[in-house]
Amino acid sequence: MSYFRDLREHIAALDEAGLLLKIDERINKDTELMPLVRWQFRGLPEEERRAFMFTHVVDAKGRKYDIPVVVGALAASRQIYGFGLQCKPEEIAERWSAAQSNPIAPEIVANAPAHEVVYSGTTLLEKGGLGEFPIPISTPGYDCAPFTTASHWFTRDPETGIINIGNYRGHVKSPTRTGVFLSSSNHGGYHWRKCKERGIPLPAALVIGAPPCVAYTAPARIPFSVSELDVAGGLAGAPIEVVRCKTNDVLVPANAEIVIEGEISTEFLEPEAPFGESTGYIAEKLLNPYFEVKCITHRRDPILAAIISQMPPSESSVMRQVAAEGNYLRFLRDQCNIPGIMEVAFHSIAVRQICVIKMKKINQAHVWQALHSMVGYNPATGKMVIAVDEDIDPRNLDALFWALAFRMQPHRDVLIIRNRTPQMDPSVFPPGQEGGHSLDEIAGASAMLIDATRKWPYPPVSLPKKEYMERARQLWERLELPKLKPQNPWYGYNLGLWSEEDEADAELAVRGEHYRIGEKRAEQRIAVKKL
Repeated sequence: MSYFRDLREHIAALDEAGLLLKIDERINKDTELMPLVRWQFRGLPEEERRAFMFTHVVDAKGRKYDIPVVVGALAASRQIYGFGLQCKPEEIAERWSAAQSNPIAPEIVANAPAHEVVYSGTTLLEKGGLGEFPIPISTPGYDCAPFTTASHWFTRDPETGIINIGNYRGHVKSPTRTGVFLSSSNHGGYHWRKCKERGIPLPAALVIGAPPCVAYTAPARIPFSVSELDVAGGLAGAPIEVVRCKTNDVLVPANAEIVIEGEISTEFLEPEAPFGESTGYIAEKLLNPYFEVKCITHRRDPILAAIISQMPPSESSVMRQVAAEGNYLRFLRDQCNIPGIMEVAFHSIAVRQICVIKMKKINQAHVWQALHSMVGYNPATGKMVIAVDEDIDPRNLDALFWALAFRMQPHRDVLIIRNRTPQMDPSVFPPGQEGGHSLDEIAGASAMLIDATRKWPYPPVSLPKKEYMERARQLWERLELPKLKPQNPWYGYNLGLWSEEDEADAELAVRGEHYRIGEKRAEQRIAVKKL
């Protein structure tokens, strides 16, 4: 199995494949860069989205940067995400499942490209600290500052030593200080609380521009006892090379573009945000921890990676969606030992809040086992979890709504579960409500479990049988009509309630002998008064 050892290998391959747009025109990172990339998510179909590389970047004051910015290189589309793993989009879920079943520990190296340039101590501000990097403003007109977005926070559990990687926004507050959004449900937040109990700051490294296999693990829901570095090795099929930070004991990818080392205070909190978040709404100002920079290292010619998030669909929503599908497929099928799980699909517009489980059910208890297990994995994932039969395409909204409309009854097939984690959901309580901060969220959210499977035999799907649709398609193509993109279901099929007599009558009809059916119906005539 081959893999991209660093971000630049991946970018070069995207360029060669025609999946990278290079923009050499002068672009303002504070007002133009992200809005330009945003248009492909608001005006193009997914298959036409590309990665962007900006080579002539300036800020609002006209300062020119000699560091290029790349956006969309990780997950502008499922195609690009699969490209980063060197697999087809339809193979991603199984690739994730295999990686978690077969993790590979990283390999520690002494020297690394990530340490080619080092600033610390008296040289920390030699290039301006964080000001050296052209960090874009993601939501111009609303964000209060540039935020790191492709920001993979590496922390070490103070008890077990396990390295966690989480993708959290980084509010740039000064050349040596950022905010960091640690919610109650992410593992970086667990590490922070453990250090707080010990009265020590949390050592951390903010990595920007990690190899794709590492970057993809950062927003994934990896079990707490497993390091994302090991799963990244599983995705790569080989150990990820890591190096120890210069000022702390955290391990980071040796081939990273930029590494910012420091400590997250456990003694004080600061207001952080507003920032355009992946829910499609601006995250309000909250009290959050802050990160004090101690050392900056990078390659001699670093690339600044950014993820476009905010309103879904976005690069962020694709990364979360794709990783979650693989993780939950493995969880339900292999760890919960539930048979018949065929596919788990999250819908990009809802990030990880609408989930559909496609399954070949045994009985109704089997369906509810899957639904309850799904919401047991993480308290912040799955506001609406829907189980559907094997004939429903869980990614096709028409098929999904068809199942919801005609295969379930709300009074019988819906269950509400309370005390979930809200995860930046403005419907839980009014935005701006005083009290609390992101590390101590109110557990006031809920989830809806829906059994949208058939409870008994149904009549056939009301479409022509497959043989007639296939012949009609040949005719369509011979007539040179517009190119078809078939959506399931595109032909009729039996669902249990269809007799031999019904089958025989339909066969007579297509042979032009429908009068015989009329004669038979006349023989079966019943007087109205007998009804």
